[in-house]
Amino acid sequence: MQNPDPMTEILPAKPGQRLARGVTRMLSGLGHAALAEFVPAGGLRVDVISVSPRGEIWVVECKSCRADFTADRKWQGYLEFCDRFFWAVDADFPEELLPEGSGLIRADSWGAELVRMGPETRLAGARRSRLLRDIARVSTTRLLALTDPLGISGAAS
Repeated sequence: MQNPDPMTEILPAKPGQRLARGVTRMLSGLGHAALAEFVPAGGLRVDVISVSPRGEIWVVECKSCRADFTADRKWQGYLEFCDRFFWAVDADFPEELLPEGSGLIRADSWGAELVRMGPETRLAGARRSRLLRDIARVSTTRLLALTDPLGISGAAS
């Protein structure tokens, strides 16, 4: 079987999902294990969370436009669930809107580039342990659902 033509590849429906796909591709290229749409706690859903080769936990919040950014009231709650926090935006996003002191990734549907490293704020050991366990559990459940969709019941995704 031939590899599909990347130009005919189906794109995610929503602009933020397209950015997240580019971000996860970049993070994978850096050796990260990236997971999209992860719930670290009730009422929160991060666009991308990843575990670096060194074990750092990164959270990337994807913003497709000014309205998407200004409507987001929860992003500061994500800071307590990562060692580094990043915004991912496209080339047309007005970067002056983004708070200083956070990382920046420029992305599109196909890839991304790390523009500014997010400052490090190390997680407490207990929080890190719980997050790593939850990331592993959700990732495994999603992977198993691809190979046996009827065999996974009642599991978190």
